[in-house]
Amino acid sequence: MNITFLGAAETVTGSNFLVEAAGKKFLVDCGMYQGKATEELRNEEDFLYNPADIDFMLLTHAHIDHSGRIPKLYNDGFKGKIYCTHATKDLCEIMLPDSGHIQESEIEWRNKKRIRAGEDPLPPMYTAEDAINSMELFYSVGYDEIVDVAENIQVRFNDAGHMLRI
Repeated sequence: MNITFLGAAETVTGSNFLVEAAGKKFLVDCGMYQGKATEELRNEEDFLYNPADIDFMLLTHAHIDHSGRIPKLYNDGFKGKIYCTHATKDLCEIMLPDSGHIQESEIEWRNKKRIRAGEDPLPPMYTAEDAINSMELFYSVGYDEIVDVAENIQVRFNDAGHMLRI
């Protein structure tokens, strides 16, 4: 097994881990960086892996620093299942489109300044519609349920006391 720490290392946001095991490549979380402007700019960077090469994803919980780049991952070619709890899926159905709306509003403001400076406008990292579309990949399971996500790989979501449990 090989684990590559791609986020939430030397910072507490941007959770993103690439795991290679049993012939599969999968992610644990795909979150946004939050805080200082320099950290938030990292959200727009390319992933350090090809999203189309990722077999599936495990989403630990809905907080945006764990889920916020999923629509970007989807737009960049990821089409595997996203395993999460029922509550996490329900919350992401609200939070990710809202985040997309925020992306659209913020880039509109930035583009006004860019256009005044003679620069080309930029697209948003993702839109509310992109976020809604990415929800087709979510596959929710119950707490304590053992799920075969791939041959020789099982997962069970346990209550860590950090998120809503239904």
